[in-house]
Amino acid sequence: MSISIEKNYPLDNLNTFNISAKAKFFYEFNTLEKLKGILSHKLLKTEKSFILGGGSNILFSKDFDGIVLKNSIEGIHITKDNNNHTEVEVGSGENWHEFVLWSVKKNLSGIENLALIPGSVGASPIQNIGAYGCEAKDTIKKVQFIDLESKSIKELTNSECDFSYRSSIFKKDLKGKCIITKVTFLLKKKPINNISYGAVANELSALKSQASPQSICNAIINIRSRKLPDPQKIGNSGSFFKNPIISNLKLKKIKEKYPEIINYTQSKTHSKIAAGWLIEMTGWKGYRKDDFGVYDKQALVLVNYGQASGNEIIELSKKIQQSVLDKFDIMINPEVNII
Repeated sequence: MSISIEKNYPLDNLNTFNISAKAKFFYEFNTLEKLKGILSHKLLKTEKSFILGGGSNILFSKDFDGIVLKNSIEGIHITKDNNNHTEVEVGSGENWHEFVLWSVKKNLSGIENLALIPGSVGASPIQNIGAYGCEAKDTIKKVQFIDLESKSIKELTNSECDFSYRSSIFKKDLKGKCIITKVTFLLKKKPINNISYGAVANELSALKSQASPQSICNAIINIRSRKLPDPQKIGNSGSFFKNPIISNLKLKKIKEKYPEIINYTQSKTHSKIAAGWLIEMTGWKGYRKDDFGVYDKQALVLVNYGQASGNEIIELSKKIQQSVLDKFDIMINPEVNII
């Protein structure tokens, strides 16, 4: 099998921030065989590598001095089916939102609340993506990957993935040590109808719709479209920061001064705080300098209006972190991977 590797490859259209950057080397694979082939290439012995999926959760601070491997493994296959569940095996290069649309069209439930999240299926277990009361871990059964050291194919079950808020074993112990090739999901035939977030219930009411996988998916598409910029028009990676989790004792103290603080109970001892609210309260919402800034409809989103550099956005994020820390004594951390 011949392997065609490109040099000085532009990455501008392969990251949703639309940041101008180049890869010293670039190779796109769409099958397991092609992935195995490139992993055996001599270039991989001397050059550092980076796996690129949908490009929705990365920010390039500079050109990548190595080889970028673009994952385009596709395929959606039902592997098991019974009265209660449908097991679906999905290629890691599949577009996440397209998979959500496929699932609701089949009237399967479990991932409809994760509609319109940008990126690929392979990123879903890495980040444990989540929105509107649901997370990827709720439906992932197992994850298949190639171990970069042994070049062997391995699998981890849900419990072995060590899922937590916007994290997993793939962001910790296995970071840089594997490439995800397939993700298997267990979707329910009986609708879950999770409308625990008020915004979803309100949108369904406005649409005059009963809760169902399709109607919830439609509602969330509407909500996200209103408050998040289209990367085709304004460069962004969605939520730039993770919602911080703090102790309820600390929350009680903050509430004395800011009773309106947006928070969600996580446990008996901790609560999640809306990072967007924290940023808005520090005055950053709508900020713009040159071609970079904070989106005027959602303070959690940092944007590239045209020709911003990755470093300009990184410096802005650090200033926002410091402002939030100074005002609330809360550190907010990036959800985006900075390369």
